[in-house]
Amino acid sequence: MSEPRSVLWDWQKTMAKEGIAITREQFLSSFGQRNDSIVPKWLGAATTHERVERISNAKEEFYRQLVRTEGMKPLPGVASWLQRLHEQGWLQAVASAAPRANVEIVLEALSVAHFFQGIVSAEDVHRGKPDPEVYLIAASRVGASPERSIVVEDAVAGVEGARRAGMRSIGVSRDGKVLPADVVVTSLDRLNPDAFDELLQGGKATPA
Repeated sequence: MSEPRSVLWDWQKTMAKEGIAITREQFLSSFGQRNDSIVPKWLGAATTHERVERISNAKEEFYRQLVRTEGMKPLPGVASWLQRLHEQGWLQAVASAAPRANVEIVLEALSVAHFFQGIVSAEDVHRGKPDPEVYLIAASRVGASPERSIVVEDAVAGVEGARRAGMRSIGVSRDGKVLPADVVVTSLDRLNPDAFDELLQGGKATPA
């Protein structure tokens, strides 16, 4: 939906305090997953529940502070699609691996909270993506069936979660990475105006 200066920078700064250097490749391999799945991989044998929780909390506070001080802007096509889907009567939900406080501060910074009828965050699920739980809960909260739901994702784990949930997906690949979605675009402003309807009807959404 949006991106502050660098989530990678947040992780690198946080893990540096633990004496651990995180590469861009390590970050990308974990993109879209929950903190309690990511951090143990980086800590290895030094993993404890308390340490994972402390590191996760520190990273998320870095992130929220960055949003507070620098603000955010939506990625290309996001604002127009939120408005278009709202006007067309689509129900919209956030299905995030992030803590609820992060989701809320992002929605507030972008002034888009009114577009969403449901929010699901890390606190609401037991298993992170690619498990489908977050999507199934999000659909149930807005009264939508999986087969009538479309997931917009930019992470491999998220796209796989959508598939396991029995939902169609639109993948946003800004850096050229391969996403196994039903349709993949470099940004949402590359979709034609009927893309969501086409995909829901079983076709392939096409770029504009």
